[in-house]
Amino acid sequence: MVEVALLAVAVLVILLTLGVPLPYCFGGALMVMYFIGGATMKGNMLWGFQQLGNPILLAIPLFVLAGSIMSESGIAASLLRFVSAFIGHVRGGLGVVAAVSCAVIGAISGSGLTGIAAIGPLLIPEMEKRGYPREYATALIANSSILGLLIPPSVTMIIYGWVTDTSILACFLATLGPGLFIMFNFSMVNLWMSRKFNLILDEKPSFSELSSEVAKRGVHAFPALLMPVIILGGIYGGIMTPTEAAAVAVIYALPVGFLVYKGLRWENFLMAGKESATAVGAILLMILFSMILSQMYVMEGIPQALVASIFEITDNKVLLLILINIMLFLVGMVVNDVTAIILIAPLLLPLMNAIGVSPVQFAAIMGVNTAMGGVTPPYASILYLGARIGNVKVTKVIPPAMILIVTGYVPVVFLTSLWPDLSLFLPRLFGY
Repeated sequence: MVEVALLAVAVLVILLTLGVPLPYCFGGALMVMYFIGGATMKGNMLWGFQQLGNPILLAIPLFVLAGSIMSESGIAASLLRFVSAFIGHVRGGLGVVAAVSCAVIGAISGSGLTGIAAIGPLLIPEMEKRGYPREYATALIANSSILGLLIPPSVTMIIYGWVTDTSILACFLATLGPGLFIMFNFSMVNLWMSRKFNLILDEKPSFSELSSEVAKRGVHAFPALLMPVIILGGIYGGIMTPTEAAAVAVIYALPVGFLVYKGLRWENFLMAGKESATAVGAILLMILFSMILSQMYVMEGIPQALVASIFEITDNKVLLLILINIMLFLVGMVVNDVTAIILIAPLLLPLMNAIGVSPVQFAAIMGVNTAMGGVTPPYASILYLGARIGNVKVTKVIPPAMILIVTGYVPVVFLTSLWPDLSLFLPRLFGY
């Protein structure tokens, strides 16, 4: 049966490579398991539809909608202006503003696409005007957007917690440390790379001028800054579940977008709802098919066979973690983050338990690897979106993007695996 499972995976990869829509790719793999492997379909389909009724999954469309509203409403622009008040006059400061702004937006939307969609149209032209190459500015903001998948709340961690029966709050906390570390790395790499750009800088303000400007922009940005405080404070304070927090995010974003920043109008509100519904429909259909495929693998004992096969190669924990990171990186290159987690997490979790890696640390390992896939070709959905928003060829964006990934992201990938405290410190602090 392992051979049939490998054939199903091969069919999945081939269909993905050919550009077939994701639900049909998983449907093709399911057909292999059904017709060749003899797996039962009816019971698995019924089980899959029952799982989709889980209230936890309601958080996904709500966070996606909150992110879309935020992109249209002016909330992101207000956050951007506030952050830029601190270091916008420093050489390379605008790049740091991009990384920090995307991290803040990640604490609202839970999506990796919101950062580039909300910040890109505002900051890419401004960075180019200040002397940054347009392809570099696009690559930096696209790479920083993946912080939305790591800074809680994160849609991918909701999926992981649901699939593996792990505390979602613990998963949120597990990716926060790596996410902040990546934000810091991107900021430092940007400051280093900015030395070779011929940048146009503002005059350094006096302390009184800086304080006045920060206070002025802070007052304007206060409703936007209050949004992540309400969401994260409600979740970690035990006041709201992630699903309830997602609903509150939508409810809060509406009056702020319509009445405070006035960037939200009925036309773009309806468009944001339509885009969110389309995205969520595709996500849930993909979840259904990939979940059924994973269930078939579990019923056929594929995870146990995989663990036994890997232990025949080596039982060294460090070497195993390196091999797993390489595998997750390759998977992230051909499928999106949600697909990778649903498909791979149930398969590898028994192996993680066998080598002493907790499900919470594994959440962080999967989170950083699958997020990196969003900016790593050939999949690279966030990078492609960034190129479209930045109006620059993808081939020009890839070189600076790879520099940022290798210097700012890859070290954190391996630190997350080999230094457990990076991902486990906060969950332990909160009693998980």
